[in-house]
Amino acid sequence: QLQLVESGGGLVQPGGSLRLSCAASGYTLDDYAIGWFRQAPGKEREAVSCISVGDGGSYYVPSVKGRFAITRDNVKNTVYLEMNSLKPEDSAVYYCAAATRLLYCSASVSEYDYWGQGTQVTVSS
Repeated sequence: QLQLVESGGGLVQPGGSLRLSCAASGYTLDDYAIGWFRQAPGKEREAVSCISVGDGGSYYVPSVKGRFAITRDNVKNTVYLEMNSLKPEDSAVYYCAAATRLLYCSASVSEYDYWGQGTQVTVSS
């Protein structure tokens, strides 16, 4: 079974940066569309970004466009979410997820089959 492990979260001041990692073992992440989602207290889980199979394209929610970047490192079998110019409203638990039935990524939570445990991102002064 595909297992995803996120890391890289933490506490950062507004305007700061973090890089989240999503690593997998036993399976090649490049075979799957990978999404990053976030969930703040009292809110629904929302798609932040996703990347299609073989870097066939990516998606960003409008609120993070120009600030976040999703990339793959196939040697390390890891997908990254580089987050810059962070704002307090970016605070949430961030999850990575894999969609085994898609070639092109989707912003829909229901399209993803495997999820990591999440990593907390807190943006505060």
